[in-house]
Amino acid sequence: MKHLFKQGSNPAKPVLLLLHGTGGTEQDLLPLAEMIDPEASVLSVRGNVLENGMPRFFRRLAMGVFDEEDLIFRTKELHQFLGEAAEKYEFDRSNIIAIGYSNGANIAASLLFHYADSLKGAILHHPMVPRRGIALPNLGSTEVFIAAGKNDPMCPPEESEELDELLTNAGAKTAVHWEMNGHSLTRTEVEAAAKWYREAFENQ
Repeated sequence: MKHLFKQGSNPAKPVLLLLHGTGGTEQDLLPLAEMIDPEASVLSVRGNVLENGMPRFFRRLAMGVFDEEDLIFRTKELHQFLGEAAEKYEFDRSNIIAIGYSNGANIAASLLFHYADSLKGAILHHPMVPRRGIALPNLGSTEVFIAAGKNDPMCPPEESEELDELLTNAGAKTAVHWEMNGHSLTRTEVEAAAKWYREAFENQ
């Protein structure tokens, strides 16, 4: 998968896995990583699917309707890539925290839904429920931050609440941050994510 890796100044810190929104690239979320933890290593990945020339992490059939077969395939592909990247760049595979926005948040949530050991934690900006009607793995040691918009036309509040409930029921420790904004990624929600990250991971 097309990506960039940036070695952090503190190898004990988690590796931040950056997953962009539709039409983004591996450069998009680098400022977020800097705000969340400037000492951490960064693995930023570009989605392998193109929709009208715009990179995505998996196909969709319509707005808000995922191609479930492709989602499963691409989630497995990303999961395997993380193992390969950990070997190549010599970082701890069990110490990855995803930061995803929109489509990137959805593939990060899908990793949680399908693989118990895939992520140590996740910061999900405007995610949707990736799949319904499946049994989630035990996420008892996983921390998840969800940033959602009360007026989000792409991802209604009920979607975020359902995702939170599904993750909580699987054992994850979740925190939901609400904004009065729509689907845009705001500085205030990134600041809230940074605060959550410090409290969740820097005192361990």
